[in-house]
Amino acid sequence: MMQNSHQPVYFPNLNGVRFIAAFSVLIHHTEQIKYMMGLEHFYGFYIIKNMGKLGVGLFFVLSGFLITYLLLSEKSRRGDISTKNFYVRRILRIWPLYYIIVLLAFFVFPEIPFFNGPFRDDFYYDANFYKRLPFFLLFLPNIGFVFFRAPYLCAQTWSIGIEEQFYAIWPWIIKRKNPFKSFLIVVAVFVTIVGSTSFYFLKISDLPVATKDKIYENLALFFSQFRILTMVIGGIGAYLVFSKQERILSFLFKKSTQVIVYTITVLIIGSNVYVPGFNLEFHGIFFCYFIINVAANPNTILNLEKPIIHYLGKISYGIYIYHSAVIVFCINAIHYFIGDTISLPVFNVLLYTLVIALTILVCELSFRFIESPLLRLKDKFNR
Repeated sequence: MMQNSHQPVYFPNLNGVRFIAAFSVLIHHTEQIKYMMGLEHFYGFYIIKNMGKLGVGLFFVLSGFLITYLLLSEKSRRGDISTKNFYVRRILRIWPLYYIIVLLAFFVFPEIPFFNGPFRDDFYYDANFYKRLPFFLLFLPNIGFVFFRAPYLCAQTWSIGIEEQFYAIWPWIIKRKNPFKSFLIVVAVFVTIVGSTSFYFLKISDLPVATKDKIYENLALFFSQFRILTMVIGGIGAYLVFSKQERILSFLFKKSTQVIVYTITVLIIGSNVYVPGFNLEFHGIFFCYFIINVAANPNTILNLEKPIIHYLGKISYGIYIYHSAVIVFCINAIHYFIGDTISLPVFNVLLYTLVIALTILVCELSFRFIESPLLRLKDKFNR
């Protein structure tokens, strides 16, 4: 880790963490889409079925860690936090790809046969189309998903919405003298605003009563899945590293502790341990331990600083955004050009090869021509 007053914060291995998270989601969705399209699949294996949730949980903890560390660093360096610069940086990093996939999923993909799947029905053009769309345009896809479902090829944006909602409140908490008290107040205000708005929309909507009952259930589900605590766990890890809590870190950084914790982590994931109501937060504790070790422990037993892993982690946001559309395209392309006569092993090798290669190509083009220019502009607001 290197830092000075003129240099941006850099942690090693975190692109490797992004790689693990992104490819976990990619594998999960590949098997899920095969299942949804009536193809032979491995989606029934609980590890495959849970890979997506675990990958997203890892992303959440990593976001909480990085954002909190950057905010604490700015507060220490300048005596305050520029919320304006913070939001400009987030907009430049998140919004372009988010809106690209939302607009493609709503208006373009439905018109292209190669992006058709079993999820294509009147959903795209039903009476709720223009009621659904504003939620996605206003970065509330998780709420739009609750009310009206989401176009499958941009369904992954639910987690982007949650992260943006976290970013909406977190800098205001960190910049206060008493962050814990501010945390409780800001979260209460946020939940009140979101809940009131959602229930008002529900009240004035013309949905049938039975559907409304279902939405009330799903709205409760939404609040249970608002994973701010998962990101807060990452924030706690950032605080331990930033404030140099040596007594705690020296224990966490021991090689024997790493072996024990990583063994427990593998056993928990492998045996499908489930904690009702707080499963992602439970896993988040282990993810946070993993992140602070690979990022800040000079004696970490895990090294993710490999060129190919670093590169794939660098384009991981694009992987997360585009991969579902690429998977559907590749499955339809294989069926169109080759047919259904190839054996299952050959199909799987061909599918994963095409999905990975095409996803990387799309993400490289996106990173080079869309993200990189904006990242250079974003860097101007780090000062």
